[in-house]
Amino acid sequence: MPELVVQLTRVGFLILLWLFVLAALRVVRSDLYAASGLRVAVPGLRRNKEKKQQRGPGGGKSARQMIVTHGALAGTRITLDERPIMIGRADDSTLVLDDDYASTRHARLSLRGGDWYVEDLGSTNGTYLDRAKVTQPLRVPLGVPIRIGKTVIELRP
Repeated sequence: MPELVVQLTRVGFLILLWLFVLAALRVVRSDLYAASGLRVAVPGLRRNKEKKQQRGPGGGKSARQMIVTHGALAGTRITLDERPIMIGRADDSTLVLDDDYASTRHARLSLRGGDWYVEDLGSTNGTYLDRAKVTQPLRVPLGVPIRIGKTVIELRP
């Protein structure tokens, strides 16, 4: 076999090896930052027991807070305002999940005309509204569970 082919094969293998090492380090780094505990980047995170109820269009109750009912962050409450809620493992998410089954940018909750909608952002394991997989933005009724990996979230008045 010509010496040039052997050298090019060695260099190509070395490049592939370094790309693999860099990808592995990137994953380890993101896991270390995600595992450093509860991080909820907000304004909006409040553990309050506000008794006022906001009325939505048509006089019905509208969501005032998002509550984590199951998972590592169970009991966490986020007061809802006009801003969208980003959910995932990314440090800049509104609700940062330490969940192996959550993607970096997993889902978004956004307010549209008085109703909250959940949208999957191309996650690996999917987002579920009750038992239905979210494939397009879906309206979230009060008390209906949103499942992201091992984490379950509900909107409450």
